[in-house]
Order: sequence, then structure tokens, then C-alpha cells
Amino acid sequence: MPGGRDDAAADRVSAADANAGPGPEQQRGGRRLRDGRGTRGGRRPGNSRTREQILAAARARFAESGFDRASVRSIAADAAVDPALVHHYFGTKRNLFAAALALPVDPETVLAQVRAVPVDEIARAVLRAVVGLWDSPQGSAVVGAFRGVLGGGDPQLIRSFILEVALKEVRGRVDAPPGSADVRVSLAASHMIGILVARRILEIEPLASMPLGELVERCAPQIQHYLTGPFEA
Repeated sequence: MPGGRDDAAADRVSAADANAGPGPEQQRGGRRLRDGRGTRGGRRPGNSRTREQILAAARARFAESGFDRASVRSIAADAAVDPALVHHYFGTKRNLFAAALALPVDPETVLAQVRAVPVDEIARAVLRAVVGLWDSPQGSAVVGAFRGVLGGGDPQLIRSFILEVALKEVRGRVDAPPGSADVRVSLAASHMIGILVARRILEIEPLASMPLGELVERCAPQIQHYLTGPFEA
């Protein structure tokens, strides 16, 4: 089962851990996270390089396994740190994924926008959220990741973002007739990728400078058709 019960339980407590600040042991120079001497099994202590080591392990694990199958425990093991340190630096697995891909927003922001609309408005919500992210000043890291894929890099991180994050919750809402969701979502994803490449990488005009609202109104109907229109072989 993706993520695992241990990982889900860890995620439920991670937000409180991440926001609690240093505990009494840490304030007194204690051992739990600051100097690492209290970690299990001789794993690497938290230090100035630990965050980067976790990120490197996360990128490799997400690229190999995808977002759903990668667990915080497996990433911690790859980085040779205690899982508590992963939660200490990043909070949840989604936050870690966002940092690994250099996303300027929490992926939950995208999911929340899609979750809030009726099924016949999903395409507009996804386009507005995702293209808005690409267009933001901080979105250059995502565009850079796409350029890397086009240059021969590993596509798994980008694939995971589109299919397992941005469009993940869409799949369950558009599976009519049953079994059609994968085809529907893959067609929608292909259209979105085409928009990104034309708008931000090839910079084809007038699409490249088209206001977001106009782009959404022009492109959403076709993507919505992929998601909820008649399904024929």
C-alpha cells in the first residue's frame, strides 16, 4: 500500500513536530536532533549538511519510485538519518517533494483548489493553479526541471508532480465509465505539458504572452472534454 501506515502516522504528527520549535533537550544543547547523538543505529547526526543530504536522497527516491511509493522511512534510510530529522526539516512528505522539485508552493495548495470545485470545473481549476505556478516568478525552477527532461534528464520527478500530485485527486472523480480514468488523466496531462512547453520553453506567440484568464478559457474546454466528455475507444 503506497506510503504505508507507518508513514501516514508519522505525517500526522509531523506538522506539530515541525512547528513546535526546539524542545527542552534542544534548548539545553541536548541530544535528540541538534547534535544527533541520540539518533538510533549510529545514523548521521543533524548538521549543516543534513538537509541537503535528505534532499539528494529524496530526489533519487522520488525519481526511482514516484511520489506515492516513496516513503519518508526509505528516504531517511537512503540519507542515513533518523526519520524524525526528515520531519524536523520538511514536515510532511508533500513538503519534502516540493523542496526536492524546488516548487515555490506546497502541492496541497494545488490540490485544495481542485478539490473545491465541482467536477465540471476541474479543468479550469487545474489550469489556473498549475499554469499560474509556472507563470509565477518562483516558477522558473519548475520550468528549468522541464527543460532538463527535454534535454535528456530523468522525467520521473516531473511525471510524479503532474500525475501523482496535480492530477492525483482528479482520477477518482472522472472514472466514468469505470476504468477510463487513466486514459482521461493521461490525455489531460499531455495537453497541459504541451501548454507548458509552448508557453514557457518555446515561447510561441501569442500563447507565450496570453493572459492567464484568456488561456484558461481557451484551453479548459478541451481538457475538460478529456476528463468528463463521452468516452469512446
